Amino acid sequence: MKVLLTGASGFVGSHILESLRARGLPTAVLLRPTSDRRFIQPHLSAVEVRTGAVGDPASLQQAMDGITHVIHCAGATKVCRNAEFYEVNQGGTRNVVAAINAQAGRIERLVHISSLAVAGPATRERPAREADPTRPISEYGKSKLAAEVEVKNACRAPFVILRPAAVYGPRDTDFLHMFRAVRRHILPTPSGAQALSLAFVRDVAEAVVTCLAHPGVVGKTYFVSAEEIVTARLMAAEIAARMQVWTLPLPLPAAVLWPVCLAQDACSRLTRKPSILNLQKYAELRAPGWVCDARLLEQDTGYRCPTTLGQGVAETLAWYQQQRWL
Repeated sequence: MKVLLTGASGFVGSHILESLRARGLPTAVLLRPTSDRRFIQPHLSAVEVRTGAVGDPASLQQAMDGITHVIHCAGATKVCRNAEFYEVNQGGTRNVVAAINAQAGRIERLVHISSLAVAGPATRERPAREADPTRPISEYGKSKLAAEVEVKNACRAPFVILRPAAVYGPRDTDFLHMFRAVRRHILPTPSGAQALSLAFVRDVAEAVVTCLAHPGVVGKTYFVSAEEIVTARLMAAEIAARMQVWTLPLPLPAAVLWPVCLAQDACSRLTRKPSILNLQKYAELRAPGWVCDARLLEQDTGYRCPTTLGQGVAETLAWYQQQRWL
């Protein structure tokens, strides 16, 4: 086995690389010359670095040389223009699939990383399941669905699709905003009680590597999340307890979130710096819940995400403090 990993320098991809290295699996990583390598630098001497990008079909073709398994983790989660979601998530996946197909059967497995956003909103009472119709409500979710379609309709190699729930953990910059708010004694309290499935990043990485060669997953789609269902308020309270700080509630009704997202959207267009808060994110924040049932993955592979919210928050907090992000 020799694995090609796209998106290795990113938040989730860097943890996948660590899981591959921990198992001693021969690995090549696809990196742009400008990729930020700080999280994966300790591993680069033990893996092959193949220069290229998912937007460059020629470099992908070269990167496939000698590869037997592909993990496609590269993708866009925040952009300045909605079209960029489709250029990277759908177009990049199309290029990866084409490069795999050009190997004439030499690729034994593609593990494609998608998102719970593809499924659309779901509640604690009726969590999303793999057999449900897809109902994405954001351009991000729609672009990830379009990427899944590229895999299902065109990939001639055996494949499996994983849809992680909201991923948090060391190296994440999105949930970092919540940690920083709590450090300033602010307890974000969104209106309503939007139920959430979460996935600790190391658990996601282990699920990915588990699916690399498992015989029972070919052609299937799986949600990846912890069994525990939480809310943003509960997560903020857990962070405050771990930090041992007092907090004051900050109500965040929809009437406040909308202008904030609108302003961030306009700022991103002007500065060309994408923000996690935008009008697309507002639609997701207004949803009744983002809950999935991940039992099918455990049923087929025996793997379940073991990290509880308390354990995940504690490990993430320790990493943020060690790196002086807090």
